[in-house]
This record gives sequence, structure tokens and C-alpha cells, in this order.
Amino acid sequence: MESIASYDFTGKRALVRVDFNVPLNKETFEVTDDTRIRAALPTINHILENGGSVVLCSHLGRPKEGPEDRFSLRHILPAVERLLGKPVKFAADCIGSAALHMSANLKPGEVLLLENVRFYKQETAGTESFAEQLSKHGDVYVNDAFGTAHRAHASTTVVANYFPNDKMFGFLLEAEIKSVDRVLNSTEKPLTAIVGGAKVSSKITIIERLLDKVDHLIVGGGMAYTFVKAMGGEVGNSLVEDEFLSIAKDIIAKAKAKGVDLYIPTDTIVADKFDNNASTQLVAIGSIPSGWMGLDVGPETIKACAEIIESSKLILWNGPMGVFEMSNFQTGTVEIANAIVRATAKGAFSLIGGGDSVAAINQFGLADQVSYVSTGGGAMLEYLEGIELPGIKAIRS
Repeated sequence: MESIASYDFTGKRALVRVDFNVPLNKETFEVTDDTRIRAALPTINHILENGGSVVLCSHLGRPKEGPEDRFSLRHILPAVERLLGKPVKFAADCIGSAALHMSANLKPGEVLLLENVRFYKQETAGTESFAEQLSKHGDVYVNDAFGTAHRAHASTTVVANYFPNDKMFGFLLEAEIKSVDRVLNSTEKPLTAIVGGAKVSSKITIIERLLDKVDHLIVGGGMAYTFVKAMGGEVGNSLVEDEFLSIAKDIIAKAKAKGVDLYIPTDTIVADKFDNNASTQLVAIGSIPSGWMGLDVGPETIKACAEIIESSKLILWNGPMGVFEMSNFQTGTVEIANAIVRATAKGAFSLIGGGDSVAAINQFGLADQVSYVSTGGGAMLEYLEGIELPGIKAIRS
């Protein structure tokens, strides 16, 4: 496997799989969050500065039946040009003679953006012939799309087969792998994982794997109430997965057996309905009145969690502590984020991953005060679970 830092791109066309699946304004189709485009800039600029040209390949949205204008990558062209600081050519198709003519005639320092690869069903099907056509756009293949590395699609996995000696990770994907590996494989202690979000069911595999790695495991968000009910607490109308009560009990037992400090919230802000303007009260988490639901953690829990986090050397945060999208129920998530920031300032390595945690850290304006914010929600979760991601395996093999 080649390294992007040492590879000689002189006179080479680099087919770069990026993740430009960015949100667009529904009226004007302007990019409303350019985070993913900015994340790819170091890789693109490195290739250009080292004598190569770049052919950008990405998907956008989930078109169902072929091309749909609202999912056309031409809408993001102005944002890409603005961030790169140079003109970017656009191919109205990702395969075919016209697109291939454009990529074949690229000069060093030039950039071409291909149309949405998901306009072809062969992309998600991982069709060999489609991947082969894509491969003709480059002399070297660079995968820099961690957000899609868990998909065995044509442009993320299969296409690498056509570059046996000229395939590599981009800087972004390389950094994602190193960050997760540092958390999972480091000998630094203590290691604290904060796992929140709505449901236990979506986090079981991650929690069970983390029990072999962490010193402290903090459970938050809606999933905490399943644990509380499993321990015999009264949770009122809070979100609970009754079919996972036995699994919650099993996790509690495993944590004890492995010597892991499993922290489950002790107090909660409850509301009489799922509404930012609902009536609220602070109660012990195992004594929630009938008709009330827990929507955030309370001050006792925040204080205890902050102490654990600030004494840690490694921190993984995946999932909010409450319904942070509502201003009256975001305090727990804000304060956990602030504790992670303080720990990072004292030398801890902090990794934020999973869609809602990333949304929260960005919403609170704290992304630049933690060690690393992952760009891949589902991909990071599967990597944490120990699953070998197809997009990563394709480069390493």
C-alpha cells in the first residue's frame, strides 16, 4: 500500500473518492454546511502541489431512479471552487466518452468534478464493469471518504481492484483510522467512553467491545432509561426498550466482572410531554412519576461525569446526554462537551464520533477545542464494533 505523503503524483491523474454528500438549501440548492468539503482540501491540495491533477468522485443524497437535478453535484461546484480557490471543471456524467475525454485531458494542477455516482444503480450494487469505467479516470486511486468506507460500493471499494500498486488513503481517511485506533489500542489510562443516544439496541455491539478496552463507561441519553428500568427503577413515560432489559442487565454484570466503572445517571430533568416548552421537574432517575419522561440528565449526574472525564487521558464520545436539539434539555450535553474540552486542554486525547455527537459539538462551537471530530457516523460505529470496513480493506489488500 502506497502512502499519500510519499507518493510521486508528478504528471498523474488522481481519482479521489471524496464524501461531498453535503446538505443543500432546498430552494436555491446552495451548500449550507461545507464541513465535508473542507475536510478533503488537504488531500486535494497535496496532489495538486505535487504535480498531479485531481478527478473528484462522490455521491450526493439517495436518488432512486437515475439522475435527479436536486441531487446533482453541479450544485456544490461553487462551494468547491471557493474553498479550493481555483476553477473546477464539471463532467455532466461520471462515466461515458464525454467524461473520460475531460479527465484524459486534465493538465497538472487542474481539478475535475464528476457527476453523482449514485445516478447509476451499479454504484451501490458494486458492479465490476461500472467500477472499471470509473477507474479509467485516474492513474492512481485515493480513497478519502471515511463516511462511506463501510459500504462495498463501486467507487469506494471495487474500483481499488483496478489500481493494485497505486491505491492509498487520503489524509482525512488516514487521520480517521489513526484516531479510532489510538482510542481502541492505546495503553494510555484511564480511558473513558461516553455512549449516549436514544436506543440501547443500536449500541450493544459497541458497548460490549468497549467493555474490554475502557476504564469508565458513561451511559447517557434515552438509552439510560432502559438500564434504569433493568435495575428496578421507575421511569414513567421515558423511552425504554423493554425487549433489551435482559441485555442491559447482562452489560451491567459484564462491566462489574471486567472491573469497568459503569456510570448510569442518577438524576434527570423530566417533562410532561416531548416539547421544549413542557413543564419540567428534577427527580431521581429511578423515581420518575407516571406521565413524565426523562429528557436530560440532572446536575448531580453532570458533576459526577465531569469529574470522571476530567481525570481521563483518552475520551471517546458517541451520543448526546439528552434531547440537545431542544434548548431546555441541552444542558447535560453542553456540560459533557465542556468537560471534554477541559480534559483536552489538560492533555487528554478526545475523539468525538457519531452523527449526533458531532452535531452537538458543532452546534456548541467547540469542535476546534477537542482532539478529533470524526466525519463518518455509520463508518465510525462499525469500525468501533470491530468490523473490517470494505473501503479500508480494499486499500490495505
